[in-house]
Amino acid sequence: MSIDIFKRILLFVIFCLVQSLILNHIHLFHCATPLLYVYFVAMFPRRYPKWGILLWSFMLGLVIDTFSNTPGVAAASLTLIGAIQPYFLELFVPRDSIDELVPSMRNLGITKYTYYIFVLVLLYCLVFYAIEMFNFANWLHWLECVGGSAILTIVLILTFESVGKK
Repeated sequence: MSIDIFKRILLFVIFCLVQSLILNHIHLFHCATPLLYVYFVAMFPRRYPKWGILLWSFMLGLVIDTFSNTPGVAAASLTLIGAIQPYFLELFVPRDSIDELVPSMRNLGITKYTYYIFVLVLLYCLVFYAIEMFNFANWLHWLECVGGSAILTIVLILTFESVGKK
């Protein structure tokens, strides 16, 4: 096994523990919860096998669902993000860049990376809360949850990205 697999397993465990033990208990204004584990899927390098991204995404979603009491919601949403991530990343990566390019502020630039993360997280939150609530009778609360969670998650990811890479 390569060192990449061990790093991914370690990150997988860290994201699961942080989400289930800390972040699931944060509910700002009873609607905004940071969903940091989306960052795990956003970090897959260019040209990583698509089946591998889907498998990692589904497994992470399944473990998060197990500890968060959201049966199938995170798994479905994260699998969707895992399915579009390679194609969406290609929009921001120059064609002549290396195949093992990992999306980061340093590699993509602040503006492109922020837009990349913004769209992935917003799409994840839209799908996650649409499946979780499963009706739009209280659509204002749904919008508050989507917007609040997306903002918290994006701020957390950008903070980790800017602090962690220095």
